[in-house]
Amino acid sequence: MNSSLSKLLTPSVAKFLLNSWPPFWGAGIKITEISQDFRQVNVKLKLRWWNKNANRTQYGGSIFSLTDPIYALMLMRILGHQYYVWDKQASINFIKPGTTDLFAEFVISQGQLDAILQQTVTGDKYFPIFDIHIKNVQGEVVSQVQRTLYVRKKTAYRELTTAE
Repeated sequence: MNSSLSKLLTPSVAKFLLNSWPPFWGAGIKITEISQDFRQVNVKLKLRWWNKNANRTQYGGSIFSLTDPIYALMLMRILGHQYYVWDKQASINFIKPGTTDLFAEFVISQGQLDAILQQTVTGDKYFPIFDIHIKNVQGEVVSQVQRTLYVRKKTAYRELTTAE
């Protein structure tokens, strides 16, 4: 992420932009909170007539979309313009039908951040894995998503190893 853009992208601006983004808005996805350090994001998926499936429960594609760019965007903001960050792969396990609004909490711990920084300091690719539990209004897990990201330090910012 461009360093000038990074300074402008406060939690409130990021929240507004994401909530205005047509794929989120149309699916009923809403960012409810972004922490000041971008290490926690809370998201809600509203149950609406247009995101119900044939069984009148949350459409699986909307549940999956709720998790799509969140961890990548968090890491892009935390790590800054020195890093490439992309979603690499994801899988979803549907546990029970989503018959209410759904909620997800995305958290990046200090341990996860330390591992990313350590693994990428010399330019190695790193593929951190994040698990997200999507819950209903009763707090029951309705689906679990696992997202793998691609993180790599850009060439200009890598530390040289003694072998180089």
